[in-house]
Amino acid sequence: MIIMKFGGTSVANFEAITRTIFIIGGKLDQKPVVVVSALSKVTDLLYRISDAAASMDVAATKEHLDTLRKRHVDLASELLEPSPMHKDAAVKRVNEICDALEDLAMAVCAVGELSDRNKAIIISNGELLSSTIICHAMNAKGIRTGFIDARKMMITSQSYLKGEPIVDEIIARVPDAVAKAYEGMDAVITQGFIGSNLNGEQTVLGRGGSDYSASLIGMAVDAERIEIWTDVDGVRTADPRKVPNTKNLEKISFEEAAEMAHFGAKVLHPLTIEPAVKKNIPIYVLNSMNPSGKGTAILRNELIEDGVKSVSFKENIRVINIFSMKMINTSGFLRRVFEIFSENKVSVDLISTSEANISVTVDASEKIDKVVEELSEFAEVVVDDDKSQVSVIGKNIVKLNGMLKKTFTPLKKCNVYMISQGASFVNISFVVDREELTEVVCDLHHHLFEQPEELETF
Repeated sequence: MIIMKFGGTSVANFEAITRTIFIIGGKLDQKPVVVVSALSKVTDLLYRISDAAASMDVAATKEHLDTLRKRHVDLASELLEPSPMHKDAAVKRVNEICDALEDLAMAVCAVGELSDRNKAIIISNGELLSSTIICHAMNAKGIRTGFIDARKMMITSQSYLKGEPIVDEIIARVPDAVAKAYEGMDAVITQGFIGSNLNGEQTVLGRGGSDYSASLIGMAVDAERIEIWTDVDGVRTADPRKVPNTKNLEKISFEEAAEMAHFGAKVLHPLTIEPAVKKNIPIYVLNSMNPSGKGTAILRNELIEDGVKSVSFKENIRVINIFSMKMINTSGFLRRVFEIFSENKVSVDLISTSEANISVTVDASEKIDKVVEELSEFAEVVVDDDKSQVSVIGKNIVKLNGMLKKTFTPLKKCNVYMISQGASFVNISFVVDREELTEVVCDLHHHLFEQPEELETF
C-alpha cells in the first residue's frame, strides 16, 4: 500500500485533476490511498468567508460563497460532462456542502462572533469539496474509488484550529477505515488537513497540514512509501524564486528534510517527517506536472552522503534579547524564561546564550507583547524587528574542511546578529537584516554549490 498526497496546485483545475487521475491510475497495483488538499487558493477563500462573516459583512460573505460554489460546480460539470450520472451526483453533493456552509456563515454574520469551532468548520470545506469531485471523477474514469471521511479516523486534541493528532487513536482507526473503504475498490480517497476531536467536533491540523495527514495515515497502515505530489521537481538546494541556478536533490535524510522544513523550505510541512521516521517509510517529493521526473527521495540517515544540501531561510523574524545580571551563577533562570514562552504559546526557533544574555528568534507573526511584559519584570528586553534567518543544512556539515569559511565569506558586508550551530551537525544558522536577505542567500548558495570542490570531510 502507498500513500499519494496531492496538493492544491495538483488539483487546481480540469487539467491538473485529469493529470492527477492519470498518475493514480498508473499506481493501482500498489493499492493507493489518495489524500487531497483543497483546490488551489480555496482555503484562502474560506478564510475570507470566515473573516467577512465575523465582520457582519453580509454582501462580502455572500460574494465569496457564490465564488466558492461556482468554482466547484463548474469544475464538477467540466470533469464529469461525459458521465451524467456522476456529474449529477457530484454537483448535488457540492451544493449540499455549500448550502450547509452558507447557513453557518450567515449565522455567524447575524451575531458577528466567530468561534474557533465554527472557523474550523468553515475552513475545512475545501478538502470536502475537492475530494468529493475527484472521487466521482476517478470513478467516471473507471477507477473504482472508495471515499473515506477523514474526520472519522484523524482524531486530534480539543484545539479546533491547531489540532494535535492523537496517534494511538489514529493507529487504531485508520487501518479499519481504509480496509472497509477498499472493499471491491481499486483505490480510496480521503482528505488532508481535517479531523475531529474525541467528542466528534471538527478540527483542523493547521495550514499545510495535508502533508502531515498523509504521513500519519502512512504510519498507521505501514505504507510502503509516501508520495507528496506538488508543483516542483522535488527538493532543491534553495528557493528558486529567490536564488538562480538551484539544483535538484536526488536524496536527503529524514533529519535533513525535517531541518529544511523547520527552517523555511516550503516543500514539506515541518511535522511530515516524524510519523514516517517511526516506521522508516521513505517519502518521495514528486511533481504532478512532470510525472516522469525522479523527484527527491527522503530516506534513513545511513543511505545519505555527508555534505551540504540546502540554504533555507525564514524571511521575517524577530530577535528577542534578554539581559540580566541575575543569570550569572543562578540556577533556574533559563527555565523561568522559557516557561514564559511556553505559557504564552510562542514558539522559539534559535537560541544563543552567554553569561548574562539570552537571544532567541521567533516568527514575526507570533504575538509577543505578553512575553515581553512578563520578561521585563526581571530582565532588560530588547526586540529587533525586520530580521531574517538563514540556515545552511546538510549531513555532518560541521566536519567539512572550509565549511565555516565558505559560510561566512558572503557575510563580510552585512551585520550578523546571532549565530547558532545545531548539536546534531545538521545546520548552521544566523540572523541578518531582512533587507540583506536576498543578496546573502544568493551569495551563500554560489559559494556552497557552485564552488563545492573546496569542501572536504576531515
